[in-house]
Amino acid sequence: MPTSDKKVTIDALELAQALIRHPSVTPKDAGALGLLEAVLKTLGFTTHRLPFGEVDNLYARLGDGAPHFCFAGHTDVVPVGEGWTTDPFAAQVKDGMLYGRGAADMKSAIAAFVVAVANTGKPKGSISLLITGDEEGVAVNGTVKVLEWLTARGEKIDHCIVGEPTSVGHAGDTLKIGRRGSINFKLVVKGVQGHVGYPQKAKNPIPALAELITQLATHKLDKGNEHFDPSTLAFTSVDVGNDATNVIPAEARAAFNIRFNDKHTPDSLTNWVKDRAAQIAEQSGCEIEVSAQTSGVSFLTAPGKFTQLVSDTVASVTGQSPFFSTSGGTSDARFIKDVCPVVELGLAGATMHKADECVPVTEIAALTEIYTALLSAYFAKPPL
Repeated sequence: MPTSDKKVTIDALELAQALIRHPSVTPKDAGALGLLEAVLKTLGFTTHRLPFGEVDNLYARLGDGAPHFCFAGHTDVVPVGEGWTTDPFAAQVKDGMLYGRGAADMKSAIAAFVVAVANTGKPKGSISLLITGDEEGVAVNGTVKVLEWLTARGEKIDHCIVGEPTSVGHAGDTLKIGRRGSINFKLVVKGVQGHVGYPQKAKNPIPALAELITQLATHKLDKGNEHFDPSTLAFTSVDVGNDATNVIPAEARAAFNIRFNDKHTPDSLTNWVKDRAAQIAEQSGCEIEVSAQTSGVSFLTAPGKFTQLVSDTVASVTGQSPFFSTSGGTSDARFIKDVCPVVELGLAGATMHKADECVPVTEIAALTEIYTALLSAYFAKPPL
């Protein structure tokens, strides 16, 4: 709390609305972090603005002792898109729903946590917020850079909650304890261009690509395990760029993504794809290039003291224990897991990234209650 010990009153809905009204479409900040920083200073936080490249970030800490509990999130949002029936940055409340880009993902969760800190007061340890403006973008100048900055300062985080909209129906019904990894692959098959009337004088790359696509797409990577669904492979593009009907193209391309569980590593999957490509290249006489870019590796925060504390706290508020999940895409938890145990807990994400993104006002209040109870439980008996 501030040095005067005077309690600061903050309304979660009003703070969420204020944040939404800053159109922080990634990587632009548009004043969102400045607003949040000003509010945190009234609560006694020491704040640091951390710009890297064109991205601005905010790290704020209350207290300097252990244990250190961190809330991680982002103020950047995806582009508006089309189909809205309300102003996406007006933060209107209609029929009990808060509308706006970022309402679900994830400005309302940030507001809920700030109010939870105000409700809890100064901890017997430390509370921090690690807020980036780069989560919805390429994610290279955000959380990962802030974590490097913290390591260089010698600051240690003991546990972290990421406020992503991980719930399904109601706040707290799902707890993400891990995430699948993600790799994007590109295939380029090079043959020899020629006339379709003389195919023997050409080397058609399309059959070779088709065979490789078939082998990759029909292969079952695994059956999943206790905590993860089976890994998946999905093609996203096939292209030859050929409008001529009488020309065999010289090149054919494709792209696909693999979402993988902890049975695999980026290297094992890349080697598997390259091995298949090499076999087909030898059979077809075509050259096949494989390139891969890993955007995240799979990880699991194994059930234990920390996950149990979060689960028990949620149950004490909602009356139901959350479902432990590892489904969905990637999040900045993939970086945080390298420095401390991390789980994700937030609002329901049914409308995130959609037109008319919205959340019930009652759900913002419910998440605030969960976060408040979690802070109290954590510092009463730290799961160390």
